[in-house]
Amino acid sequence: MAARERYARVLRAPHARALLIAELPARLPVGINGLAIVLFLREHTGSYASAGVVAAAFGFALGLSSPIIGRLIDARGLARVVLPLSVLHAVAMVGLVVLGLGDAPLGVLALLAVAAGAFIPPLGSISRSLWPRILRDEDPGLLATALALDGVLIELVFVIGPLITALLSALVDPAAALLLSPVLLLGGLALFLVQEPVRTWEISEHAGSHGALGALRSPGIRTLVLVTLPMGFCFGAMEVTLPAFSEAHGSREIGGVLMAVWSAGSAVGGLLYGARHWTGSPGRRYARLAALLPIGYLPLALAPSIGVMVPLALLAGVCIAPTLTAGNQIAGDVAPEGAETEAYTWPITALVVGLALGNWLAGAIVESVDWQTAFLVSAGGAGLSALLAATRWRTLRPAAHAASYEAAL
Repeated sequence: MAARERYARVLRAPHARALLIAELPARLPVGINGLAIVLFLREHTGSYASAGVVAAAFGFALGLSSPIIGRLIDARGLARVVLPLSVLHAVAMVGLVVLGLGDAPLGVLALLAVAAGAFIPPLGSISRSLWPRILRDEDPGLLATALALDGVLIELVFVIGPLITALLSALVDPAAALLLSPVLLLGGLALFLVQEPVRTWEISEHAGSHGALGALRSPGIRTLVLVTLPMGFCFGAMEVTLPAFSEAHGSREIGGVLMAVWSAGSAVGGLLYGARHWTGSPGRRYARLAALLPIGYLPLALAPSIGVMVPLALLAGVCIAPTLTAGNQIAGDVAPEGAETEAYTWPITALVVGLALGNWLAGAIVESVDWQTAFLVSAGGAGLSALLAATRWRTLRPAAHAASYEAAL
């Protein structure tokens, strides 16, 4: 099947296009919050280290709360969980801006960031758990294409979000981007929750039957968490280091443009990945994609100018979406029955916690050493991810095979 036909068939599936359109504004805050928090705190505290602490607090809380929210959704239904949490998230974001502008202590701002991160719903995981239902009457091979399309949507979010943040930071204040974020979330949710696949969400009879570990009972999910954590660290370090590189070369706001270019590279890679019908072991393919990641990050430390950084950032992004898409497909394959939403949240949790660690450590390195060192540390995170994927790819198979392999380790 030709690439164009694969994407056309996914988009022709019932409710697919309407859901994608509704998701875009609701997921844009993911592309806004990290950079906006860094720029806002850098503007109003004068410190990248402080900015990194608050961004890390937001990221840790988001990552740690997502599996809990996912488990609640599996057990109690979608709308009952998502709506009240989104309102609480909006209140916390407004509080962060108001008290940040009022020169509140760093600890207070970090607590508000924790609240804002803890209450934001994991819309990406929710969306991925919907795709198998939307495509149940289609060719099973189209699920990889649908998840690649979802990955491209994420990268579109990470292109548009930083550009919005950079524009509002240059014309108004980074605070404007932070206030726009919850408005987009609530507006997008209003469109998302009325779609039929969301309204007809069914609670599985197996929900809540997997004990305290829940979806982590699956060896494959545990491997995805281990691999994705240092991968997220790499990406989080980039979120702080690209603006620092831009500031060192005369324009802090260009950091948003460079992040958009980086995400555009990922989107291109995601489209190419989804255009193919993949055969062979998904775990082996995932390990090979992870092995390509670090190659794109080492040259960033040598970039002499913004003009050179643009193509380097583009190339650094190319393998991101394919690797994450392959991991998301595996998460669906190895998820315990009735814990699908939670299973999709665990790699995202690892990614976000890694992002937060990367935000924090890169902020400290930029402040105390230089941006070149921060780029090298970022590449080290990608290298560790590749090593873990290479040693544990056999666990990324359906439960019986993966469990027997892990028992032998």
